[in-house]
Amino acid sequence: MTPKDTELWVKRIFLICYDICAVIGAASIALLLRFDFQYMTVPKIYFETLWKGLPFLIVSSMLIFSFLHLYSSLWTYAGALEFLNIISGCIMESIISFLGFFLMNECNVHAMPRSFYISYGVALGIFVTISRYAYRGIRSLSARTASQTEHSNVLIVGAGAAGSTLIKEILHSRYLHKNIVGIIDDDKSKIGSYIHGIKILGGRDAILDLLAKYRVKEIIIAMPSASPGEIKEVLDICKQTRCELKRLPGIYQLVNGDVSVSKLKEVDVNDLLGREPIQVDLDSILGYVSGKVVMVTGGGGSIGSELCRQIASHRPRQLILIDIYENTAYDIQNELKQKFPTLNLKVLIASVRNTKRMDMIFEQYRPEIVYHAAAHKHVPLMEDSPNEAVKNNVLGTWKVVQAADKWHVGKFVMISTDKAVNPTNIMGATKRVCEMIIQTYDKHSKTEFVAVRFGNVLGSNGSVIPLFKKQIEHGGPVTVTHPDIIRYFMTIPEAVSLVLQAGAYAKGGEIFVLDMGEPVKIVDLAKNLIFLSGYKPDEDIRITYTGLRPGEKLYEELLLAEEGMQDTDNKLIHIGKPIDMDEDRFMEQLAELRDYVVEEPDDIREWVKRIVPTYEPK
Repeated sequence: MTPKDTELWVKRIFLICYDICAVIGAASIALLLRFDFQYMTVPKIYFETLWKGLPFLIVSSMLIFSFLHLYSSLWTYAGALEFLNIISGCIMESIISFLGFFLMNECNVHAMPRSFYISYGVALGIFVTISRYAYRGIRSLSARTASQTEHSNVLIVGAGAAGSTLIKEILHSRYLHKNIVGIIDDDKSKIGSYIHGIKILGGRDAILDLLAKYRVKEIIIAMPSASPGEIKEVLDICKQTRCELKRLPGIYQLVNGDVSVSKLKEVDVNDLLGREPIQVDLDSILGYVSGKVVMVTGGGGSIGSELCRQIASHRPRQLILIDIYENTAYDIQNELKQKFPTLNLKVLIASVRNTKRMDMIFEQYRPEIVYHAAAHKHVPLMEDSPNEAVKNNVLGTWKVVQAADKWHVGKFVMISTDKAVNPTNIMGATKRVCEMIIQTYDKHSKTEFVAVRFGNVLGSNGSVIPLFKKQIEHGGPVTVTHPDIIRYFMTIPEAVSLVLQAGAYAKGGEIFVLDMGEPVKIVDLAKNLIFLSGYKPDEDIRITYTGLRPGEKLYEELLLAEEGMQDTDNKLIHIGKPIDMDEDRFMEQLAELRDYVVEEPDDIREWVKRIVPTYEPK
C-alpha cells in the first residue's frame, strides 16, 4: 500500500469514528432538547431505549453515509452536491430511526418522543457538515492568509462562470500562489456582491484606480466567451498598466484537456487584432480532395504543414509531402502519423529545382491536386541572394508547373504573396513571375492553374511576432524598421482554410486575393506586445527604428491597378482578373532567365525587371 493509500484509509477511519460519536451525540442532544436540557427530568426509560437503539442507529447511519459516498468524497473540493448528500443522508437516517424505534416498540420496547426523530436528524446533519467542511474552511483561510502575506495581488476581470471557476481554483490550490484582491465586471447588478468571498469592486472603468489601491501585480481576464472586440476594449485599458496580463481559455478547452487552470493562456497579439477569426466551412468545400491524390510542395513549412493537416482530415486517397528541408518534413510526418494513423502518407525529400526528380515523382504518384507552397520568402535574405530567389521561386515553380501539365494534374494552386504587387524586392518580383507562369500555362493546359495571394501570416517561421517576443524576453530593444510601416495580418489556419476554399472555386487562370481585414501598424503590434508582457514601451523596453530594409515597402498592396476585383461566394475571397501579356515573348524571356541565372550574374534584377515592368528595385 502506498503512503497516499495509507493516508486515505486513515482519513476514512477517522470520519467513521467521528460519525459514531456524532450519532451518539446527536441522539443524546435530541433527547435532552425534548426536556429543555433538564437531565433530571428525563424519564430513565428513554435513556434505556436510546441505549438499546444506538447500535442500530450507528450501523444504519454508516450504511447510508457509505452509499452516499460521504467516506470517499474529496472534501477539499466539496460543493453543493456533497452538501446535498449530507442533508439527504441525515433525512434518511431520521426516517430509518423512526422505523427502527417503531419496530422496537412493537417488541415491547418503549418508544422515543416524537420530536426526537426530527431533532436527531438536524443535530446529526450539523455534526456531519462540520466534520466535512471544517478542514476545507481552515485550509482555505490559512491559504488566503498566507497568500496575503506571501503572494502577488491579482485582479480578476469577469464575474461569470469562468471567473467563478478560476477564483475557486486559485483559493483552494496549493500550486497557484496568488492573492485575489477583487473582481471586475461591467454588470452593475453584480457590483458589491461576492463570489467565493471575493468582492466585485466595479466595472472596467475602475481598473486603473483599483490597481494602485490594491497594489495589483497581475490581471487575469476570465471572459472566454467574449468577442475579440470586447476583449480588445478590456486589453486597451489593461495594457496601460505595468501589470502582467493573462487570459483564461474557454471552459471547453479545460474539458478537452488542452489546458488547465494552473496554466493560464498568455495574451498574444491575436487578441489585439480586434476581429472575429475567419470561419470557413471546410467540410462543405473539401469534398474535392476526398479520395484524391494530393501533393503539397514545401510541406514542411508554416503554410505547407498546415495545408497537410487540413487536407489529411478530409480523407485524401494519398497525401504526398515534398520538402527539401528534412527536419521540418520529419516533424510534420510524425505529427500526421500520430493524428491520422490511417492516412496514406508519402514524405519525399526533393528539390523543386530538380527537373528529373519532379518528373519522376509526378509520373510515379500521379497527383490529381497540387498545392505549391515551396519558395524562398524572406525579403532581406533574398535581397542578398537574388539569384537563389530566381532559381527556387521562378525556375522551381516552372518545373513543377511543367510536370503538372505533362502528367495531367487536375488542379494546381500556387501560394503567392501581396509582395508580388508592384514589387520593390526580388522576392516579390519572382513571385509575380510565378503568377505569370501560372496564367500562361492555364491557357494551354488541361490543368486548372491558379494562384492565391495574401499578406503576412502570424506565427509563421521568421515572422515579426516571434522575433518581438524573443527581443522582449531578452530585455529589448524591440526593433521596428519604420514608425509608419503597416502590414496585413492573418493567422496560419485562416490563410490555409481560405487557400483551400479558393482551390474549390478555381476554374483556371485566376489570382485569388484574400481579404485580410484592416492593415496593422507594426509599431502598434510591438507596443501592445510590450504592454501585454507587463512592461512599458520606451521605459522598460526600448523600441528602436532600424530603417527600411532593402526591398521593403511601407505598405503592401493586394491588387495591381489593371487587375480589378471580382467577388466570389465567400466575401473574403476575391479574384483579380488576368492581365493581357505577350505570352510568346514572356516564354522567351523566361528561357533566357533560366539560362542566364545559372551563370551567377550580378545584374539579375535587371533581367527580372524586363519581365515584370512594375518591379522597382530599391
